[in-house]
Amino acid sequence: MTEVIVVGGGVGGMVAALLLARAGHHVRLYEQRGRLGGKLAEHTRDGFTFSLGPSLLTLPDVFRELGVAREAVVLDELCRYRFADGSVLRAYRDPDRMAAEVERLSPGQGAAWRAFYAWARRCFEVSRRTFFAGPIGRGPSDGHPGDLLAVAPGRTLHGLARRFFDDPRLWQYVGRYATYAGSSPYWAPAALGCIPALEHGSGGWYVPGGLPRLADDLAALLGDAGVDVHTNSPVTQVLADDSTVRGVMLASGEHDTADAVVVNADAAALYGRLLPDRRRLRRIAGLGLSSSGFLMVAGVDGRTEGLPHHSVIFSGDYRREFDDIFRRRIPPEDPTVYIGCSAVDDASQAPPGAENQTMLINVPAGDPARWPMAPETYRDLVLERLARRGHDLSGRLRFVDLLTPADLRDRYGSWGGAIYGAASRGRLAPLRRPGNRGPRRGLYLVGGSVHPGGGLPLVAMSGRIVARLVEEDFPAVRSGRAGARS
Repeated sequence: MTEVIVVGGGVGGMVAALLLARAGHHVRLYEQRGRLGGKLAEHTRDGFTFSLGPSLLTLPDVFRELGVAREAVVLDELCRYRFADGSVLRAYRDPDRMAAEVERLSPGQGAAWRAFYAWARRCFEVSRRTFFAGPIGRGPSDGHPGDLLAVAPGRTLHGLARRFFDDPRLWQYVGRYATYAGSSPYWAPAALGCIPALEHGSGGWYVPGGLPRLADDLAALLGDAGVDVHTNSPVTQVLADDSTVRGVMLASGEHDTADAVVVNADAAALYGRLLPDRRRLRRIAGLGLSSSGFLMVAGVDGRTEGLPHHSVIFSGDYRREFDDIFRRRIPPEDPTVYIGCSAVDDASQAPPGAENQTMLINVPAGDPARWPMAPETYRDLVLERLARRGHDLSGRLRFVDLLTPADLRDRYGSWGGAIYGAASRGRLAPLRRPGNRGPRRGLYLVGGSVHPGGGLPLVAMSGRIVARLVEEDFPAVRSGRAGARS
């Protein structure tokens, strides 16, 4: 029997562990925190519940195929975008309603959105056959000669938006998809424009009780499959010789041997600390850090009339905002703010007559101690900007708790608190992410910092990819070194 150790219990590590156990391998999973799920986490206070990570599920079949049977609810209105001039765009799941809404916002642009959506669907289909299907350069493809052209390899996401739309507000709407990968629309590849094919195709879904319930379901499936799960068990080193992994060392000083080690940690943490490799670490550093997040979770008295589940209040100068984040390395003075309020659709998330508002601002990765203002001062600036744009919470706040890049770094070992590891910078950025096979036999990487990228469905896909790679490299159920701690 092949002995497999999974380091880290985020969604990618859980999926890989589950599939490998089902395939007959003996799997042990070590998670440094007390709960599985990684960034699929939540914060509770005074009867309020806040999702700290993903808040919208796309491609739910990825999880259903694993055996997750929990009910999910599809949202009719995916998001409501409010622009600096006060205009509003409601993003409906139904493509016809969405095209009509774009036409209402900007007469003459409804047909342009239909063309954009058709492009997104073609791009996603190519990505599904190739990029999402396996390791870089290894995914199956039907060999269509137009595959490369379908993903607009020579364009940035902003360039793609300008190709289809004349209205700068719609450039901003398309550019928002760059932040799903922690990048800037002025640098990110046009391929990120395939995301509307997911949102308006399979839909955007909410899991009652919050998306962290998916982690609970996966944890239960791990138990059913016989995975040995160890929480509160940090791994400090991946043990290996020049050619092969041998196992891991725990913070307790114990050694656990294995044939294969799957690392569900930031690739920079692997090559910087767990298995130092200066050359690979420099390569990752050369890509630059993705953005981080400044998260404000607020208990709010009363109900905000017309507030949707998801909304985005855009900045007045999108280019300056991303220059602040990626060039000046400071929190944006005029930030775009995502606001999530699951209590709109789920009364369990807040006390009666109150709201749980989660406000997320894109900020640079790194130590907030180097910011020109303290996090509490930046919180006040964000609230003032929101009030100026019509979202005034004055006199209604019971509390506002903060999560900064330093918290992301300390909780999850994220490189500088970067949410997605390396930035999706450059037209070929997806091809430059760290791969799923490591530089030693039996070493594999899974999660949002490696191929195919961040976001719930992609992280789950990375778990599937790694499970297949282990099956390729250890094809027969055999008698390996018995896993043993020493």
